[in-house]
Amino acid sequence: MNQKIKELLDRIRQIEDEIELEMERRRAELHIDFEKKRVRFEREVLEQQRRFKMGLFKYLRRAKLRHVVTAPIIYSVLFPMLLMDLFVTVYQYICFPLYGIPRVRRKDYFVYDRAYLGYLNIIEKINCGYCSYGNGLISYIREIVGRTEQYWCPIKHARRVLHAHPYYDGFVDYGDAEIYRQELKRLRAELATLDQAEQEKKTENSANDTKEN
Repeated sequence: MNQKIKELLDRIRQIEDEIELEMERRRAELHIDFEKKRVRFEREVLEQQRRFKMGLFKYLRRAKLRHVVTAPIIYSVLFPMLLMDLFVTVYQYICFPLYGIPRVRRKDYFVYDRAYLGYLNIIEKINCGYCSYGNGLISYIREIVGRTEQYWCPIKHARRVLHAHPYYDGFVDYGDAEIYRQELKRLRAELATLDQAEQEKKTENSANDTKEN
């Protein structure tokens, strides 16, 4: 990878880490605590949230016609999403071990913590859960497809790719035939170390959290 590009990517990752730290600070201001995978609010904060909760009757009475009419269409997308989820999961469970690629941990991409918000009624919580599933599924599939692309075709496109997956920046430049043959084997081998790299990052983050506390 070009040294200048590598330096820019390192700066981007540093900025992303700083953004996450700022978000953690904001969560602390809102008195949000985490118990394993559960979210816990202080009692006073939760009571304050419930003051802004809209009852079901009032919520349905105020619903706009366009929202009511399109609701069945929105939720009909659930069925193809479930099929996609099933097929992509089966694919990675069969093929990734044969390619020497660590499987993507599905649970890392699906977050349903909005159910703990006291100001949402049951319909809003269902809607939030549905959006969380859809976005989590896209992120999950994106990770699987990204690893697949690095194994089979790690070549950048000639045109700019919007919101490319995180592996794309390490791909070989478009048209560089000589480097492609040299890099293909290395990029495939790099995939086999993903679990180790993720574990090292988690250990580093845990150590940083311990120091801050």
